Amino acid sequence: MSIKGFLFDLDGVIVDTAVFHYQAWRRMANELGFDISHEFNETLKGISRMDSLNLILAHGGVTLSGERKLELATQKNEWYLELVNQMTPDAILPGVTGFFHQMKQAGRGDGPIRCALGSVSKNAGLILERIGMADDFDVIIDGNKITHSKPNPEVFLKGAAELGLQPAQCAVFEDAVAGVEAAKRGGMFAVGIGSPDVLTQADLVIPSFDHLTITELLAAIERAQGMGY
Repeated sequence: MSIKGFLFDLDGVIVDTAVFHYQAWRRMANELGFDISHEFNETLKGISRMDSLNLILAHGGVTLSGERKLELATQKNEWYLELVNQMTPDAILPGVTGFFHQMKQAGRGDGPIRCALGSVSKNAGLILERIGMADDFDVIIDGNKITHSKPNPEVFLKGAAELGLQPAQCAVFEDAVAGVEAAKRGGMFAVGIGSPDVLTQADLVIPSFDHLTITELLAAIERAQGMGY
């Protein structure tokens, strides 16, 4: 089936705020008496705030009440937002701006390629405003509109539905293992951003959007699907 829509994760695909999350989560862990590494932080990619908190607490061997967990999650988000509010368009990852320009100019013969944001972040809207990309998406699905974290496919299925497309008509761009799994579980074509050794479930893996043309990407998707448009 022809690809008519692109769905993009935010962190690690459009911008890289992983370092902000790491700094905020590490600050919280340190106050609780333990530490987390960069490697551990990688396991939190694509996972909701509360799910991340539970993994961190388990990692530190800390048990807390539900009320205390909510307090910590709120505090972590405040620390994170302090860093996010300092973001500018310079934070956009290499090649993204050019790719989006190409995407808006491209079409599939029967209409333009439509795009949606599919992020579990509840701060996605703020981030898009800070980097000047709030108007670049036809649809924005974020953590405020979903109830299930990745690898549940809810965020991408809602994005496809609001684009008016079937899952098989959509390609998802993800840098996280959980996000790629969500795309596949949703019946979508998964484009991994990063290493093929890590994103093993992806249908296609690219290192980044830098120097990537829309023509090259669509041709690569076609080859991966083993069919023509």
